Amino acid sequence: MGSGPQDFWLPWLSLSLRQNGFDVWTPELPQKDTPDLSVWTPWVLERACFDEHTIMIGHSAGAPLILSLLQKIQVTIKKSVLIAGFINPIPNMPPDNPMLMPNADWEKMRANCHDFAFINSDNDPWGCNAAQGEAMRQKLGGTLVVMTGQGHFGSNIFKQPYPDFPMLRDICLQEPV
Repeated sequence: MGSGPQDFWLPWLSLSLRQNGFDVWTPELPQKDTPDLSVWTPWVLERACFDEHTIMIGHSAGAPLILSLLQKIQVTIKKSVLIAGFINPIPNMPPDNPMLMPNADWEKMRANCHDFAFINSDNDPWGCNAAQGEAMRQKLGGTLVVMTGQGHFGSNIFKQPYPDFPMLRDICLQEPV
């Protein structure tokens, strides 16, 4: 929300994955300051290709987007990595926020992704914390990594530049078990 493909660790990760033979797409989402799954999901579905080699990576509001996509695609992808993600309302978020999925099909999401990884911090200033990561892990399985003192893994407001993210790259390169 409010940032794009040139912010924080995204350029570094894109380059790292390309150097490891991946094709990488880092879209500039429409209405990035007012995220809405009903806008973002069809926008991505019209432009993206998914197959058994696909790894989706979502940060913050990108996490519910990935989960929404997993309900719509017709193929099982390799991996989803959700960083500072959330599925429950965060502080000051109404329960009818357009980034929340009131009718989430967790079974469909699990069926459309071989492996899930969740990375959350114990001190996320927006409430995208370890409890949110655990809530996602409980619904979807996979691995939860809770990092200490890492905030939101990049934030302009909190002056957290987070220029690289080696652990995230390593998780992306790991083969699902």
